[in-house]
Amino acid sequence: MDSVLILGAGLMQGPAISSAKELGYKAYVVDADENAVCVKNADVFKKIDLKAKEEIAEYAKTIPSLKAVFTAGTDFSASVSYVSEALGLISHSFEAACNASNKILMRGCFSKAGVPSPKFLKVSKDDLSESEGASNNIKVPFDFPFVVKPCDNMGGRGCRMVRSEEEYLPALIAGVNNSRSGTAIVEEYMDGPEYSIDALVYNGIFTVTGFAVRHIKYPPYFIEVGHTMPAVLSQKEHDELISVFALGAKALGLSSGAAKADIKYTKNGPMIGEIAGRLSGGYMSGWTFPYASDLNLTKQGLLIASGKEPSDLVNRRKPVTFNPGPQCQGNEKPYELFEIPCTKTSAERAWISIPGTVEEVNLPSKKEYVEDFLPRATVSLGGKVDFPRNNVQKCGNVITRALKREDAVNAAETTVSDIFIRLKANDAATEKFLAGSSEKDEESFPPSAFTVSESDFEKISGTIGENESFLSAISGCFDIEKYESLLDWNYLSMKDALKKVDKILPEHKSCEKKEFFRAFLRGSVQLSVYFMDKLK
Repeated sequence: MDSVLILGAGLMQGPAISSAKELGYKAYVVDADENAVCVKNADVFKKIDLKAKEEIAEYAKTIPSLKAVFTAGTDFSASVSYVSEALGLISHSFEAACNASNKILMRGCFSKAGVPSPKFLKVSKDDLSESEGASNNIKVPFDFPFVVKPCDNMGGRGCRMVRSEEEYLPALIAGVNNSRSGTAIVEEYMDGPEYSIDALVYNGIFTVTGFAVRHIKYPPYFIEVGHTMPAVLSQKEHDELISVFALGAKALGLSSGAAKADIKYTKNGPMIGEIAGRLSGGYMSGWTFPYASDLNLTKQGLLIASGKEPSDLVNRRKPVTFNPGPQCQGNEKPYELFEIPCTKTSAERAWISIPGTVEEVNLPSKKEYVEDFLPRATVSLGGKVDFPRNNVQKCGNVITRALKREDAVNAAETTVSDIFIRLKANDAATEKFLAGSSEKDEESFPPSAFTVSESDFEKISGTIGENESFLSAISGCFDIEKYESLLDWNYLSMKDALKKVDKILPEHKSCEKKEFFRAFLRGSVQLSVYFMDKLK
């Protein structure tokens, strides 16, 4: 029986393991975590750190009839290519995979090839320790705002916007501390809508297999609160973004396998944030694209890696016009360009909690169009939750599919709005959030759920009576309708959030209106219930 080796046994690698089995392969899986969620799905599991490429290569040599090495949603495409080269299997070259794994090398490749990406500066842990914050290496290099991120990590860990000198050194420290090599990259901020694009490179042909708009919020961090597939944009912008992505992939040397771009459309046209030599994580390659297109992208990627023709990919692809825009005039077409069209919409949305300790979790019943409901392990009794500073600190995700875009989006967002996590009273982290405290280098973070004018807040006076409706009590103070466009981080308006508090707390003690409303504005439903629970 032929075999494949899959790097990673987490949730994001689940589609790769199942696709390998559907193709008739025996799935060998390695991961440093023997308790990872998909270990149980492997035919054979071996505990090996994914960074240990030499050890993985030695293990791979013992696997009978090994046809492919593969990963998705990890930062270890370089390990895949190292092992593949050692065994003579198909993959991107190890050099290309390294270019696509290290943002310093990546930016150098883009600059040499004339591919638009931000100007950047490299800062190492040694620079910081030697300079103690005073060397030329850490002086402010660009106009505010700019961005600091680790050069070799994913999920937004250690990545943030720098808006002032006070934020710079703490951001650098976080960047190097979240880097496997102890290196951060400082780069210009790109302003504009952001997209994630997946592609497969096969026989000199570059086929886009997923084009989503990313929904990024909550500076100074870059929290992806969801994505929607397919993105809606003009044909010109669509073609330019794909063309620049392809130029970037060629500059890195990606030749056989997956590529994933995070890319923005700025006032000057497309600019690449990063390109990875693997399929995307964040539920895109394994969930939303298959839902929107009815194509198992992971299976097509495995076929390429194992030396077989990805027939569904070849038969369904449609040509894309090479048009990289005025920034890249003179660049030759790097590959033949194609795309797999989506016939449906799939929406992914995350839900978010304020800081605290979980006392109770109320999850909604499954709605029409909802395909997956994916809470994280922290969302359990006694678990610690926090307002996210990166994309692994969110509480969970909802994924939908529908023929109509509005149906997919509405189903995802209303499902998120129905979730409620009750927090234990008198928790230090929640009290700090209630007080509106921010660290010196995190001005106005975490954000408040709602903001009203000072004059409207000052109109609030008196007492909310025992068991009185909170919505009625607050609506009697000022016109809440004029704030109807405001939504909290879980898609609730002020009115709907107060209705939800009324439903959760039909019986309650009396309290001062202004003190209750202060908690409500700061933390919406969660903090309102927390505030009232403290009065019991």
